[in-house]
Amino acid sequence: MDDSNAAAEQPEQPRPDSEQVAGQLETSANDGGSSAQGEDAPQLDVILDIPVTVSMEVGATRMPIRKLLQLNQGSVIELERMAGEPLDVLVNGTLIAHGEVVVVNEKFGIRMTDVISPSERIQKL
Repeated sequence: MDDSNAAAEQPEQPRPDSEQVAGQLETSANDGGSSAQGEDAPQLDVILDIPVTVSMEVGATRMPIRKLLQLNQGSVIELERMAGEPLDVLVNGTLIAHGEVVVVNEKFGIRMTDVISPSERIQKL
């Protein structure tokens, strides 16, 4: 039997809607963010394998389209963030922490210096 056909024949698992997931997250945050060993573990299991995008923001600026179109190789864009200021760590566009750039095995990484509490993160949803 071909494995690709077996996978196609299996029924798709129902996915929770966003209100259900948000309610489960809020319940967990309201009870102090109990550990995965507690009674809320089955509720959080629903979201543990959902992929998210983690990004770091160095800074931002605004400029008119006219100036944007004049940019070329070697142009420098001044950002609003000061040099040495911590970077923002974003998950799916939501700020969760601040950190500093490090190099790990010849790749860039970020060392978390200030993590926003889970209850504050949930309030921003």
